[in-house]
Amino acid sequence: MRAMDHGGGGRRILEMMKPARAATRRHLPTSPFKPPPPARPAEQFAPQDQVTHDTYGLGRVIRVEDDTAVVVDFGTQQVRIATPCAKLSKL
Repeated sequence: MRAMDHGGGGRRILEMMKPARAATRRHLPTSPFKPPPPARPAEQFAPQDQVTHDTYGLGRVIRVEDDTAVVVDFGTQQVRIATPCAKLSKL
């Protein structure tokens, strides 16, 4: 939401803003630039895989939930992380 003040009396109008969209651009065959590299496949995890997370540190996968999430034991806590996750990588 964005509050807008339209002059006199301190009256405000609240207006809903549209969420930003992440658009992927199409590579044109006539472009002088190289096409973007293909997206990397999502990393697959299995129980007992040793992983690292940017926030939580070093951990071990306890459970994999249908390729939608993994539960990782980081020693002090167990965290369920939705996959794919850019911050989580296999060692």
